[in-house]
Amino acid sequence: MFSILDETTRAKIIEIDFTKTKGLKTNFIFTVYVKGKHVSYQRSKNVTNPNVSLIKIEGVATPEDAKFYLGKRIAYVYRASKEIRGSKIRVIWGKVARTHGNNGLVRATFKTNLPAKTFGASVRIMLYPSNI
Repeated sequence: MFSILDETTRAKIIEIDFTKTKGLKTNFIFTVYVKGKHVSYQRSKNVTNPNVSLIKIEGVATPEDAKFYLGKRIAYVYRASKEIRGSKIRVIWGKVARTHGNNGLVRATFKTNLPAKTFGASVRIMLYPSNI
């Protein structure tokens, strides 16, 4: 198994052996997201604003690179203890709003604010909606 980060589409390509699965004809699965970390809330010296989360996107180091992700959807996927509708996996959806600072951070707003215990947790930045 290997993974490649394709610079033209910025999508991950993962090769998996499907000899034991039924009906799948391809050896490639395209994951249409890039990993990121929830760094903090937007804040000043004394006041935090939990409505806006700061996200560090993997492989993004400048504001020019971060502009590609403006408007993209973000998913914070987590596992809960109680099963609802047959699954313990839940998602909080958000959207990249604008860039933040000079190191490639982005500001994101979520449908419900991310809890503070998610600082340092992984998020998925989906590569849609696309404007290419």
